[in-house]
Amino acid sequence: MNYELIIIGGGPAGCSAGVYAARKQLKTLLVTSEFGGQSIVSEDIQNWIGTPHISGADLAKSLKAHVEAYKGSYLEIKEGVYVQAVSKKDDYFEVSLSSGETFSAKSVLVTAGSSRRKLEAIGADRLEHKGLTYCASCDGPLFSDMDVAVIGGGNAAFETVAQLSAYCKTVTLIHRNETFKADEITVEKIKQDPKVRIITNAETLEVLGESFVSGIRIKHKDTGEEETLNISGVFIEIGQISNGGFMKDLVEVDNTGKIVIDPWTQRTSVEGIWAAGDITNIRYHQNNIASGDAVKAIEDAYLWIKHRK
Repeated sequence: MNYELIIIGGGPAGCSAGVYAARKQLKTLLVTSEFGGQSIVSEDIQNWIGTPHISGADLAKSLKAHVEAYKGSYLEIKEGVYVQAVSKKDDYFEVSLSSGETFSAKSVLVTAGSSRRKLEAIGADRLEHKGLTYCASCDGPLFSDMDVAVIGGGNAAFETVAQLSAYCKTVTLIHRNETFKADEITVEKIKQDPKVRIITNAETLEVLGESFVSGIRIKHKDTGEEETLNISGVFIEIGQISNGGFMKDLVEVDNTGKIVIDPWTQRTSVEGIWAAGDITNIRYHQNNIASGDAVKAIEDAYLWIKHRK
């Protein structure tokens, strides 16, 4: 057997886990295609605790440097490769990498994260990070006293509307269907907000702007009429795609592909496997939450590993 623990992922969760595992002297392998997670593309992160302002690129460098400071007899790092499969073999697990290598461990912590579902509209890719964003917690305060739009119809979209309404001039929620996936109580509460306009059954056709967002063009599907909204920011909340496809046949996942965990311990449905961060079925997804949940997982995994000896 190669390791006591294999950590999959190099975002805030994976890096926090790597540091804690090394400090507890667990023989650990951390595997990641790159460091930083989803935030690597953010230009200005203002809610990473302890750092008032940091870019996503600098956060990735900081996370990598912290983990590499513990690299040695207890922690090995494989960067630039990804996990293709995890399988159970008697009382250990085999982890197969894209490099063709296979490693075994007593336990596994999955922190592979998720990817934001992208808006398919003209100009969306070109204006991403130029007024179009997928993270209200990261970028929302930059749009104080401005008119903005939120695209989506689930709880995340309505939570984003509520957050933005606190400091934006107006917030327009645009949903492609007639009904919402969000909780009814949440929907009714937002409907009472005088700063919020809700447009249903509408398709976003184009994000407008040259160097920065200046508006969006939508189509009302019931009438076929098009409308242009003059807004300064577009927040996309149309769901996330789990990066844990390689785990779906081994552990329990929900209907979106996220790994189901016990929130007290971060344990999955399979003994010896933990998960933390955006890949799990928790309600809130933030860098700080992912980091804390990963530490929780390591604390629990450490006791489990040592009691098995």
